[in-house]
Amino acid sequence: MHVVFIEPAFPNNQREFLRGLLSTGARISAISERPPEALPSELRDNLFQFERVRSVVDEHALAEACKRLAMKAKIDRLEATVEAHVMAAAHVREQLHIHGTTSKTAWLCRDKPAMKDAVRAAGIACAASARVTNAKEAEEFAKKTGYPLICKPLDGAGASGTHKVHNDQELAAALDSLRVAAGRTIAIEEFLEGHDGFYDTLSVCGKPVIDFACHYYPNVLEAMRTRWISPQIVCTNRIDSGHYTELRTMGQQVITALGIWTSPTHMEWFAGTKGLKFSEIGCRPPGVGVWDLYCAANDFDLYAAWAHAIVHEKVPFQPSRKYSAGMIALRPDRDGTIAHYEGLDEISRRFKEWIIDVRTPAPGSATQGVEGGYMANAYVRMRHPDYDTLRSMLNTVGETVKVKAR
Repeated sequence: MHVVFIEPAFPNNQREFLRGLLSTGARISAISERPPEALPSELRDNLFQFERVRSVVDEHALAEACKRLAMKAKIDRLEATVEAHVMAAAHVREQLHIHGTTSKTAWLCRDKPAMKDAVRAAGIACAASARVTNAKEAEEFAKKTGYPLICKPLDGAGASGTHKVHNDQELAAALDSLRVAAGRTIAIEEFLEGHDGFYDTLSVCGKPVIDFACHYYPNVLEAMRTRWISPQIVCTNRIDSGHYTELRTMGQQVITALGIWTSPTHMEWFAGTKGLKFSEIGCRPPGVGVWDLYCAANDFDLYAAWAHAIVHEKVPFQPSRKYSAGMIALRPDRDGTIAHYEGLDEISRRFKEWIIDVRTPAPGSATQGVEGGYMANAYVRMRHPDYDTLRSMLNTVGETVKVKAR
């Protein structure tokens, strides 16, 4: 088996996927925008082959690199785990007849309106939505559906580029910000009231063999807009209880509807007065280090599990469900540079045995904007056998630790 992995050097957690692949005993090659020296020697020295290209999303360059790698051994799998690389990898797979996620599935997992159309056709509940190319189409959708609405790029990840609008004036401003008048097509959809979270799987041959359910506190759109909030992402260890049966059923239905085969998946969902609703899905792992939370919560190596799924189409590891795990983002009180931290020693004394890790950029470091996301500034990651106790501890961290900037 010869597996080619796209961009093992950046971001840094890509090295974990490469490490997992190397643990399987298969021949592992890599294509990167960076030189081999960007990898630690224990990974670099165990590669079968290495190719450097100007850009891994340049499909011609990617295909030519694959052809060179295939001269020594036929390529059985070509894998990408970064959202921006998924479509290029799919196109090259089809061009070179390599097994894996198809370009149709990759497109359905990137283009929000097409994705929603496909899941609706399969009978899966989701928000009303449409593809709009001009202001008139957006205004007609608003008149039919009512406010509030969400406007976002077709291929946006998470809350990136997302606008919540409450009236005609805010809609016009969002369309201007998203450059619709300049010819950009966007997605517009009904705003759903309720709680949101995500459901992640490692799927093999179209079936989830490992899965996880997580919750946002508060909802992600609010978290990405409000400085004073210390937002949390929390993975439950109660997924095997009956409370998640409907969510797991929906996840399988979406995977089937979109033709996802052997791949990680990351599916956003809403639960509220209108019931459980599908939001969107990617055929790749979640971001912001969530797989590290899964590993810590379950005393296993999810990166190796993924690699075995790719190489062997079976997974010899299962999650223990011993812990719930979560992270809390700690925002600076203003933009500028980090001055000092308050409350870290108290948190360490109280919760030391439950802390997975802490990131605190050094005083003098430039702060990052709220829109930078959950890991842009300081954060604390924790685990505990009881979900409610973990939530309480994370709340205490948010109330106690202060990031002071100047």
